[in-house]
Amino acid sequence: MNVPAARPLVEVQDVSKRFTPHVSIGERIAAMLGSPVETRTVHAVDNVSFAIRKGEVLGLVGESGCGKSTLGRVVAGIHPPSEGRASIEGVAVMGEGRTPLKTTTRIQMVFQDPFASLDPRVRIGDTIGEGPLAHGLVAKADVQAYVARWLTAVGLPAEAAGRFPHQFSGGQRQRVAIARALAMQPDVLVCDEPVASLDVSIQAQIINLFLKLRRELDLTMLFISHDLGVVRHICDRVAIMYLGRIVELGAAADIFERPRHPYTRALLDSVPKLVTASDELVTFKPIQGELPSPLSPPPGCHFHLRCPHARERCRVEVPRLEGDPQPAACHYPLAP
Repeated sequence: MNVPAARPLVEVQDVSKRFTPHVSIGERIAAMLGSPVETRTVHAVDNVSFAIRKGEVLGLVGESGCGKSTLGRVVAGIHPPSEGRASIEGVAVMGEGRTPLKTTTRIQMVFQDPFASLDPRVRIGDTIGEGPLAHGLVAKADVQAYVARWLTAVGLPAEAAGRFPHQFSGGQRQRVAIARALAMQPDVLVCDEPVASLDVSIQAQIINLFLKLRRELDLTMLFISHDLGVVRHICDRVAIMYLGRIVELGAAADIFERPRHPYTRALLDSVPKLVTASDELVTFKPIQGELPSPLSPPPGCHFHLRCPHARERCRVEVPRLEGDPQPAACHYPLAP
């Protein structure tokens, strides 16, 4: 895909996000009695920076629990960052009081589970029209036609506006969720595993819908997924994430053909492939070990506990994301 050269539309600068669970009543009582209370902090996102150009689709890939969804919610203005900032055309998504600014209407999110992201008690027409009406994007007299326009854009009939979510299939619900996001006339869509909960045949339809909408509306997208096949098909560039950090970033073709980070290589090797000659399934190589807990991430390179190329330096020194045009956060990157 050809992406026009332009200044970044979205910028994420040194963003970190940490969560500290609430102290339970039992722990509070123990603290009052003099017993120490352990402070538990989840390090979901750790000093992440990247940019997305206008008209580009950036894929964000990694194992479950690596912080992809949290990072997407920071970009969309749902979660305030603990440090750093996310901005659109230089304007911060979050204000000084860590509250969403009006600019966040320019960034909309499509969530993974269409069964949970739609209110079961609200008709589809009201779900799609409520936001634009509240933000003055459409007059009350025109909202019915406005909703019909976006339903048609995602492949649903206009009369669907009068139905409730339970009257739709999973794929149709996801189309409704996409229509709801597009009705806000965003510049950027953050798509958080938008096809993961759907059947394979329906996944293909939704992916084709995203490609169609991108062409027609000149959309910019942050596409979060763990499905490498989907990412390769839809994304221009790919960011590989591991335990809260971006470990490699580059053009999709380069990432899949010439990975520089051992984790990227391990992800690609873990995908089963067919031998063309005999149609036999190749024995794939699962990534060794378990993803460390974000409650206590390892020092140095977070991947060193599972990396076959790790050395002493990897255990103590955090690698920088560097190298042009395909930066990798690795002290000993793989040869191209």
